[in-house]
Amino acid sequence: MRILKTHPILGLVNSYIGDSPQPANISYIWNFGSLLGCCLIIQIITGVTLAMHYTPSVDLAFISVEHIIRDVEYGWLIRYLHANVASFFFIFVYLHIGRGLYYGSYKSPRTLLWAIGVIILIVIIATAFMGYVLPYGQMSLWGATVITNLISAIPWVGGDLVEFIWGGFSVNNATLNRFFSLHFVLPFILAALVVIHLLTLHEHGSNNPLGVTGNADRLPMAPNFIFKDLVTIFLFLLVLAIFVMYAPNIIGHSDNYIPANPIQTPASIVPEWYLLPFYAILRSIPNKLLGVIALFASLLILLAIPVIDRSRMRGSQFRPLNRFIFWVLARN
Repeated sequence: MRILKTHPILGLVNSYIGDSPQPANISYIWNFGSLLGCCLIIQIITGVTLAMHYTPSVDLAFISVEHIIRDVEYGWLIRYLHANVASFFFIFVYLHIGRGLYYGSYKSPRTLLWAIGVIILIVIIATAFMGYVLPYGQMSLWGATVITNLISAIPWVGGDLVEFIWGGFSVNNATLNRFFSLHFVLPFILAALVVIHLLTLHEHGSNNPLGVTGNADRLPMAPNFIFKDLVTIFLFLLVLAIFVMYAPNIIGHSDNYIPANPIQTPASIVPEWYLLPFYAILRSIPNKLLGVIALFASLLILLAIPVIDRSRMRGSQFRPLNRFIFWVLARN
């Protein structure tokens, strides 16, 4: 269609989606980007809809979530979609990062692309944590109390920062309002970062399993790779539907169906499964300050990898020792 080439806006979209040249040898593990885009769209739509019925108050938050499930038309579907897509979001993010580490997607000329991706990861984690607090069940309240208390490990100003975040001397109405506001705004900031991520990707194109750079063997995005992306998107939607319809709470914690009680501590305080690796780092180090430093280092180390890896060869597929270490770390 000629209009896709000549129209100022459609032409720009077509150059990024339709005619964008992609390496001919990329496999299905290069589909995580489109899956993440699909997840982000679902999360924004369901999140905005939930926000129309949610009340950010310590007295009404838990009741409003139950109201959404019981009284709002298809509210149960919207709520469970939002909760389960969050888990799939993190599955795809971790696989996306793992693929980038294995195939050396962080190396030049894609270092900026990798750095923006790490920033996106940090924003996703912050958004997910704040969202976990909003239902205001037992696990939400005590999870927020434990995690925000970690900031008190910062010398001299830590205690004041915690009280500033809480808006008082404990998790209260002000805390819930702040978390709700930030949880609503951050996905749109995340969407803007994703656009920047895609613009940076378009500059040098995708990496590929061989790690070679060149334009000799490339194919247009449409229809070849769009169809390949649609295959995994429909598979994802099928699996998501099974979870939402038949086991919507399988990844949740039963304590979060108990209204928050500040004078009764749960038997165990655990975050959602996708934040457990970071929580495990905190629990493994007795000193609170060192634990917080290790937590942030586990994220910021990803920014240092392009500097640490001095090999001229891109990726682990042709480096047996590096490949062995990668799979040992992935297994752990």
